[in-house]
Amino acid sequence: MAAAAAAAATAAPGSTGMDARLDQETERWLRWDKNPLTLESVKRLIADGNKEELQKCLGSRMEFGTAGLRAAMGTGTSHMNDLTIIQTTQGFCRYLEKQFSDLKQRGVVISFDARAHPPSGGNSKRFARLAATTFITQGIPVYLFSGITPTPFVPYTVLHLKLCAGIMITASHNPKQDNGYKVYWDNGAQITSPHDKGISRAIEENLEPWPQAWDDSLIDGNPLLCDPTVSINKSYFEDLKKYCFHRSVNKETKVKFVHTSVHGVGHEFVQSAFQAFGFAPPEAVPEQKDPDPEFPTVKYPNPEEGKGVLTLSFALADKTKAKIVLANDPDADRLAVAEKQDSGEWRVFSGNELGALLGWWLFTSWKEKNQDPSALKDLYMLSSTVSSKILRAIALKEGFHFEETLTGFKWMGNRAKQLMDQGKNVLFAFEEAIGYMCCPFVLDKDGVSAAVISAELASFLATRNLSLSQQLKAIYVEYGYHITKASYFICHDQGTIKKLFENLRNYDGKNNYPKTCGRFEISGIRDLTTGYDDSQPDKKAVLPTSKSSQMITFTFANGGVATMRTSGTEPKIKYYSELCAPPGNSDPEQLKKELNELVSAIEEHFFQPQKYNLQPKAE
Repeated sequence: MAAAAAAAATAAPGSTGMDARLDQETERWLRWDKNPLTLESVKRLIADGNKEELQKCLGSRMEFGTAGLRAAMGTGTSHMNDLTIIQTTQGFCRYLEKQFSDLKQRGVVISFDARAHPPSGGNSKRFARLAATTFITQGIPVYLFSGITPTPFVPYTVLHLKLCAGIMITASHNPKQDNGYKVYWDNGAQITSPHDKGISRAIEENLEPWPQAWDDSLIDGNPLLCDPTVSINKSYFEDLKKYCFHRSVNKETKVKFVHTSVHGVGHEFVQSAFQAFGFAPPEAVPEQKDPDPEFPTVKYPNPEEGKGVLTLSFALADKTKAKIVLANDPDADRLAVAEKQDSGEWRVFSGNELGALLGWWLFTSWKEKNQDPSALKDLYMLSSTVSSKILRAIALKEGFHFEETLTGFKWMGNRAKQLMDQGKNVLFAFEEAIGYMCCPFVLDKDGVSAAVISAELASFLATRNLSLSQQLKAIYVEYGYHITKASYFICHDQGTIKKLFENLRNYDGKNNYPKTCGRFEISGIRDLTTGYDDSQPDKKAVLPTSKSSQMITFTFANGGVATMRTSGTEPKIKYYSELCAPPGNSDPEQLKKELNELVSAIEEHFFQPQKYNLQPKAE
């Protein structure tokens, strides 16, 4: 315990409560951590008397929220590492035992991506094995994938095997040092409140590692451990085939595809999806097809960032005369699509544009099979409240139901499940952050199914001599143009963010929201932080509210809608804007110009970047 004594010695006489708490955390870390790399780094900080770094590592604990955990890998309670994974899983295990009397019969599924952090010895596979050890030592069956999988395979397995919960170890498209712990409930959707609070409390009550917590060799050959890889792969792709409507077109198509998995897990799964639909395999970008936790060819491994991430894909497509590029993020739950235009330029579709195309396609394909108009009354599509309202316009004209939910697939997945349990048919759900649920056997975004369904759409359109861009234009002409623009400002200071939003709530004196933004008149306000909505008779918002995050939506007299909100996982204040024009108003250039003016007014009057010292998004 010499190191513990050294830790105590770093506290000055008469040290504050904060110091005492840090000493206690440090002492516990030294007792509990069995990973030589992270243990050594704490001992080094103590020896150097580096209070500041100790405070950063051990002064706070990662917060478990509805998205689970996401943080950098490294040492201490504020990072993802072996010990924090053990602690989190112990809490989650105890919480599940309280919620499910049949947990020991049903069990849980665990999988992982390819992330790794050599300096702290942390990697997704190791974290997944430690999590499995926690459950198995408590007599709970674990379905642990033996190799990397796309994130959607976890919610798929939960539903397919009727399990109590699922855990995916991934940080999706975050920077390379990050990792995450994503949790699914027994309904196959991500958890929502109050489960996050309950799990969080249970973690705090189970911090000390259980006797066998560190011995992951216990799970090898254990009768409670099952590898579902082969059977789940088989059943997932069998289920996917039901969404193939034009196998003969796919077999004959002259359209060529390039696919990139951006150093993530997607390569072989998208190859299998193409095979399931009768396609020739897409050309894979060789430098990016194999998993690599260093993400050497991209600044950010996020296809949502657009052309920068797709440079190598465009080069390969130009070389092979491919017209369509399909890009997954590293855990393959998101999809970006780009198309070569006649001008030779590449057009990367926004999440909203691809949402319009896929929504139109899935409805058109469904309608061909279901001629009975009465079937429409049970048909639903969903999108998040910050996404384009194009599905609402299609639903109004075609006669099916459209609903919007709060931001994030946890809301759409849970709502889709409720509707399906009532016998409704949920055809499609999407969010502007390039997330698509094309097949409701996965109640989350799925970039594997979205990739092959996009390929079938492109191949079918080619038989009509249409490109994706031409079809998108046809959708806007028929249902009304929906022009969108979204961006963000970076702000690391929570106090500043709060001040900015409070200013909007008390714009013209106390409790008065703004009535105009520059020359634009505001016709409606919904504030999902406070629960105010002036479009409702009782002025109360219909969608759930959350005091812990900021979100205000402004509706403008010109048909514009803009939402400002904080991000749950990044230091950003985001905005989403859209101008919806009725069918027949088809001057997109004029609409674009007007939306750009509206966005400039919002940036100038509502964000006030100079006043609040906000950094704009780097172009």
